[in-house]
Amino acid sequence: MASQTDPASKHAGGGFNPPEPTTRGGPDYGRFVEAVRTLQDHAKAADAPDEVFTEAAGLIEKVSALLAPYDADEWSSPSGRRLDLPNRGNVSSVPVNLDVEDGRIVGTAYFRRFHLGRNGAVHGGALSLMFDSLLGFTAAKLTHSRHQRTAYLHVNYRKIAPIEKELQVEAGIDRIEGRKIFVTGRLCDGADVLTEAEALFVRLKPGQP
Repeated sequence: MASQTDPASKHAGGGFNPPEPTTRGGPDYGRFVEAVRTLQDHAKAADAPDEVFTEAAGLIEKVSALLAPYDADEWSSPSGRRLDLPNRGNVSSVPVNLDVEDGRIVGTAYFRRFHLGRNGAVHGGALSLMFDSLLGFTAAKLTHSRHQRTAYLHVNYRKIAPIEKELQVEAGIDRIEGRKIFVTGRLCDGADVLTEAEALFVRLKPGQP
């Protein structure tokens, strides 16, 4: 159980709560997130001379030292709370743009070089990460459910999903049974269905973590 000094104890949803919007990080926070993602891409792709990696390691360590004094808990950090930015400014999420259309969630996803598995294909774990976020967003957005967690996620890999190409996503709610929200979605490249997923999200009781 969360103590009174635990930040989670202040939140009605226990340890899992909707983000409280913030403008912390200022006008360059989106630029900062994009720079981190681009660095991840280069870290995955670079085939540089040894001395370049040596210099890069030193520079990255300097940036880490610059940021280290400002580490904050999840309730205070702007990551995931910048509602004015794609993915709420969450650097770990797969970049997506989503809208509600005819009672369903539709939009696009873009897997970067960082998400490469092998042979130009998106890593299966990155696809699962994207679907967990997509289907969770779908359940929350379409039911106005503010406190929920993933009970299961099943992903069917139909065809290779390519990196560095804009792909289409769509998702919707199949049915609701009490606290259970059953959601399905798919990732497409034009007419080709690349990946399908189904998930169960469970609304949390007050105070559940």
